Amino acid sequence: MKHICTFLATGCYSGYLPIAPGTWGTLVAMPLFWLLGSLSPFVYLVTLVGFIFLSIWAADYGSVKFEREDPPQVVIDEIAGYLVTMAFFKPSLVIMIIGFFMFRLFDITKPQPVAWCEKKFSGGTGIVLDDVMAGIYANLAIHLLIFIDTYFKINLLTSYL
Repeated sequence: MKHICTFLATGCYSGYLPIAPGTWGTLVAMPLFWLLGSLSPFVYLVTLVGFIFLSIWAADYGSVKFEREDPPQVVIDEIAGYLVTMAFFKPSLVIMIIGFFMFRLFDITKPQPVAWCEKKFSGGTGIVLDDVMAGIYANLAIHLLIFIDTYFKINLLTSYL
């Protein structure tokens, strides 16, 4: 059971990679979204909520295992955040790459209330909720880009949706 928990918490062990484990964890999320992205919006949201709860549990396990409040090896939070970023989008390479960069931007810069969530909550909840908030920001930013693309008839993004 410990191996399964570690596998989940570290995002298929990608959290053990020495440089930028959060980025690697986000990359692990991309094929998962490719699989889940064709679900109906309702089923996707139900699955996402379940995954967030699983992430909180796994991140809590990881913080105990690695004896740190937010260990770099625990990247399941990045996976959950990326899945939030991609909610209500269908899988396409362009939108997934934009989602990747948007999520990393908000996860790294931590605008409020992202930073507040990280400080306010402890354990797995704090580890995951800041990434969920970053994912919400990234999702809204992508929708804004699509709106601008459509409104100004640029059609760079809308042709890939």
